[in-house]
Amino acid sequence: MFRNAAATSVLDPHTGAVPTRIAEWARQHVKSTLSGSGIQLDGAEPWDPQILEPKALVRVLVRGTLGGGEAYADGEWECDALDELAFRLLKSDIDENWDTRPGLSVHALLAKLLNRQARSLARQNVHAYYDVGNDLYEAMLGRSMAYSCGYWRSATTLDEAQDAKHDLICRKLQLRPGIRILDVGCGWGSFARFAAQHYGAIVTGVTLSAAQAEFALQFCAGLPVEIRRQDYREVSGQYDRIVSVGMFEFVGPANYNTYFRCLRKALADDGLFLLQTIGGLQSASSMDRWIARSVFPNAVLPSASQIADAVEGVFVAEDWHNLGPHYDKTLMAWHANFEAAWPRFVDRYGQRFHRIWRYYLLSSAGSFRARRNQLWQVVFSKRGASPDYQRPLL
Repeated sequence: MFRNAAATSVLDPHTGAVPTRIAEWARQHVKSTLSGSGIQLDGAEPWDPQILEPKALVRVLVRGTLGGGEAYADGEWECDALDELAFRLLKSDIDENWDTRPGLSVHALLAKLLNRQARSLARQNVHAYYDVGNDLYEAMLGRSMAYSCGYWRSATTLDEAQDAKHDLICRKLQLRPGIRILDVGCGWGSFARFAAQHYGAIVTGVTLSAAQAEFALQFCAGLPVEIRRQDYREVSGQYDRIVSVGMFEFVGPANYNTYFRCLRKALADDGLFLLQTIGGLQSASSMDRWIARSVFPNAVLPSASQIADAVEGVFVAEDWHNLGPHYDKTLMAWHANFEAAWPRFVDRYGQRFHRIWRYYLLSSAGSFRARRNQLWQVVFSKRGASPDYQRPLL
C-alpha cells in the first residue's frame, strides 16, 4: 500500500535531506495509517514516536520494518517506551496495512532458494551474534547466563525465573542422578550446570560458539559436564534425554526434518526430548528483515505446523506448553540489566550498537506482549512415553 520504490531517489545524494513536499507526503501517509491506534507522531504519550529527521518516515514507507529499525539506529526518531509502541502497533494490526510483501522481497526469495543454515554457514551465523563478548552477556543475563525465556509463575527476579525454567525442564524430563543428557545449543552452560548440580545428571553440551564453549567449560568446572564445539549434525552416541533451548530458531525450515532425525538417532528408545523455541503464528522461510540483518543473522521462527510436519514419523509429541507471556518479562529484565551496565561498554561498542540492542530488546518485548510471538516447550518421545508420563504440576 505504501511501498514506493521511486521514493528511494527523493533524498538529496549529498545531504540526505528530504524535500518538504516529500516529507509532508510521508507524514500524512503515516498519520493516516496510525489513525485509531492511539499512537500519534510527536505526541505526548511515552509510546508516541518523536520524529527528529523527516527522512525517517520516508525510510519507513519505502523499507517497512527494516527502514524503521535502521532509522532508529541512526537516531532519526526516538521513543521513550519502544516496548509499548511495538505492542500497540501489533495489537492494532497496523502492520497488516503496510505493503511490505515479505513473500516478494529479495530477502525472502533468497531464504526460500538457499539453505542459509547449512553446515557450512552455521558457524558464521553463530559467530556474528554470540561471540560479541561474554562480559556483555554476563551483565545482561545475570547469574544464570541463560539466554532464553524464564518462568515467572512464582519468580520475582530474573535469576529466580531462570532457575524455575531450568527446574521445570528437569521435571518434565523426569531427571534423576546418572541420567545422560545431550544439551543441543548449550549456550554458556546454564542448563547443563543446573541439571548437573541439582539433579545429578551427566551432561554433554554442544555449541558452535567459541566464546560460549570457553565460558561453559569454566562455568561447569567440577561437574559431570562435557562441552563440545559441534554441530547438531555431527552428534554421535546415545543419550537418555535430549534438551534444546533457544537454538531451534537457527536451524531453518530446510533443515527441520534433518534436525529431528539426527536427535532421534541420538535418543535412547525410552528417552525424552524437550524442545524450547520461540514460535511464529504463520509459517515462514525468513525473519523480520531488520532483526535478520542487525541481530540474528539467518534466524527463522518456526510455526506450529512446521514443527508438526517435521516431526511426523520421527517423534511423538507428549506435551506442548506455551510460555509466551513469560518472555515479555524476561526481555524487560534483560533490558534493565543492559541499560544499567551500558556505561561500562559504551567506549567499546558505541552508541549505534546501544540503540540497536535497545530497539531489539524492547520491540521484542512488545511483540510477545501482543502475542505475535510465542514460546513453546514441547516434550517428545520416540515411540510414545510410558503410560504414567504427565506434565509436572505447574
